[in-house]
This record gives sequence, C-alpha cells and structure tokens, in this order.
Amino acid sequence: MKFAFALLWLIRLLPMRAIGLIAAGLGDLAYLLARGRRRVGLINLRLCFPDMPLAERKRLIRKNCQHMIRMVLEYGVCWWSSAKRIDNLVDIKNLHYVTDLRDKGEDIILFYPHFVGFEMCVYALNQYIPLVSVYSHQKNEALDRQIYAGRQRYDNAYIVSRQEGLRPIIKAMRKDHAPFLYLPDQDFGVRDSLFVDFFGVKAATITGMSRIAKLARAKVVPAIPRRVGDRFELEFYPPWDGYPSEDIEADTRRMNAFLEDRVREIPDQYFWLHKRFKNRPQGETRVY
Repeated sequence: MKFAFALLWLIRLLPMRAIGLIAAGLGDLAYLLARGRRRVGLINLRLCFPDMPLAERKRLIRKNCQHMIRMVLEYGVCWWSSAKRIDNLVDIKNLHYVTDLRDKGEDIILFYPHFVGFEMCVYALNQYIPLVSVYSHQKNEALDRQIYAGRQRYDNAYIVSRQEGLRPIIKAMRKDHAPFLYLPDQDFGVRDSLFVDFFGVKAATITGMSRIAKLARAKVVPAIPRRVGDRFELEFYPPWDGYPSEDIEADTRRMNAFLEDRVREIPDQYFWLHKRFKNRPQGETRVY
C-alpha cells in the first residue's frame, strides 16, 4: 500500500492530460483483463438500454473503465495537490441553490449520485461550504486512514459512520446547516429498500433520502459531477418542491427518474461496474 500511495503522490505532479493518457491505456487493459466487472457492466447496459447495439455497449463499458481508472489515479490530486489546483479544475454551477437555503437557515440534503467525477468535485465544493457525509470503513487499515484523512483535509467536514444511523447525521447537519452529501443510488441490500423502476427494471433502492428529509425537514438539492475533457463541472439543480411526499415509493421513484435523465446525458460516466441489480424481487432470477 505504501508503494501505491507513493505512486499516486508522484502521478499527481503530472498535468491532468498526462494522467488521462495513462488512464486510457490502463483502462483498456482493465477492460480486457477484468472479465467479471466487464460482464457486470455489459449486463447493466443491456437491462437499462435494451435497444442499444452490443458494439455500443462494449464501447461505453470500455470508456467507463478508462474513466474509473482515471478516477483512481486522480486520488493523489485530491489528497495532496493544493486546494487552489483542485478549485481551478472544477467549475461549480448554480451553487446559489445551496447557499440561498443555508442563508435562510434551512437544512439541506445533496442528492449526489455515483458519477466518475464525484471525488474531485466534492474536494472543490468542500472549500466553499461545510459538508456532512457517511463513511464506510475500508478493510485495509492504511487505505482507511488515508481516505478518512483526505475527507478531512480542509477541517470542514462532519463524517458519520454508516453504522451510526440517522440521528448523528441530522445532528451534524444542524451544527452549521452543513449540507448532507448523500449517495443513495446503489444496491445496499433489501433492508430499508424498495424495489422501484430504474430504467424500467426493478432495482433495490434505499428510501433514506425521503426519510431523512422528513425527519430533518430538509430540502433536497440534486448535484451532478461531470468530467469535461481534462476538467470537471459540478452542477446544482433547483430544490425539489413537494419532497418528501406522503408516498415514500413515489419519492424513491422520483429520485431514480431524475438520475435516469442525467445518466442519459453522460452514459459513459456512471458507475456501471456496480451490481445495481444484485438483489431481485421475490421470484425473479438473478441477472449476474
């Protein structure tokens, strides 16, 4: 692990374009060698885009592998490059949707789905506003320490363990009206989840965003990170009206519908290698 950290530390000295070129080569290699993950990605695309030709699905997953490798290589930039460099790499659009609510004393949940630019963009955002996030501990102790230290690099983040439940999250949000950075778009199991449509396929989707918004009386503001060439863009969208509603299933479907529209805009940048449909409704066969 020390060697890997040293390598990332050296790579962060390179221009972003050079990091991208390295990632392109390594991503192509990963596409060829990581057969299991490639298969997962292709199955996900087949389920979500049944009319997409196989050749296009393969092209997208190959590009996705390049993006994922690049995200890993850019951790060195996130952890050890200057705050100014990170700030200069990310264009933040419509942050006023968040700051206006904070000025009014509102609590905020940032719906922040898993796109490949999410790490770099959050390191830029945290320079402007405090954030609350949930942390899952890593099995490797050295990696766990480094990721945790990286998240705290600006001394401007409240990190809550996933095992602690909802109350510590809400308490942290109310300290400084710090927005809660929430990534609820993966399959975390059937507990606290509902099977709702994601691209027309029933997907186990956690209902936490609706429940936390109701308990905290918080506004939900979507935020989408994008890679644009060798740079990034973090775009905020207007707060959702009428959310949460009295129908938690409708709330959960609304979240997935919004995400579908954003995925269609940048399909190669979503986390397709995750087993999004790992859990199936009772009676349905496994897809992986």
